[in-house]
Amino acid sequence: MNHQKAGGTTPAEEMERFFKALADRNRLYIIGLLKERPRRVGELAETLGLSEPTVSHHLSRLHEAGLVNLQAIGNTRVYMLRADTLEATLRRGLDYRALAQVAPTPPPDTSWVDELPLSEEDRKVMHDHFEGTQLKVIPTKQKKLLVILRWLAQKFAPGVKYSEQEVNAILKAIHPDYARLRRELIDHRLLLRESGGGMYWRPPETPES
Repeated sequence: MNHQKAGGTTPAEEMERFFKALADRNRLYIIGLLKERPRRVGELAETLGLSEPTVSHHLSRLHEAGLVNLQAIGNTRVYMLRADTLEATLRRGLDYRALAQVAPTPPPDTSWVDELPLSEEDRKVMHDHFEGTQLKVIPTKQKKLLVILRWLAQKFAPGVKYSEQEVNAILKAIHPDYARLRRELIDHRLLLRESGGGMYWRPPETPES
């Protein structure tokens, strides 16, 4: 089921933004004051004992959540509470059917890592660095980097030569910085290449993961 709303906001994102906007005592005070009548930033600041920039920050968060509007009355700019939005979103948040729609998305499956012939330590490195089949970040520590690189080397069949375009396509499917992965594989001699570039191949002595 697709819960994407117009404008690219999902019900989950809308609900999260709403409750984050309410998760501050001063913003709740502001909502209470605006429920009585529209007010200027300076008036809110004086009533709450806060600076005007602080009040403006809180109003900005409430505006992002769709809970207040800024309106010009003559030469005066005042903030007004959108009580209809506040009440409707509160009702939706308490509706079990709405809550079902904003259930968290299951994390990407990395169970394939458990099928690899790796040590428990290396398997943990793989789990920590992958979301599904996508590498989240290229490790900076050599020990962890080598775990990833040795696994990547298995993507290339021994004795088969690959063009740079083919190498890039294989690595790009794993991480967008395919150039760095290619360079690391070459630097660690997990891939070899012809002098000056050209064809690439996995050396027969590449250790199996």
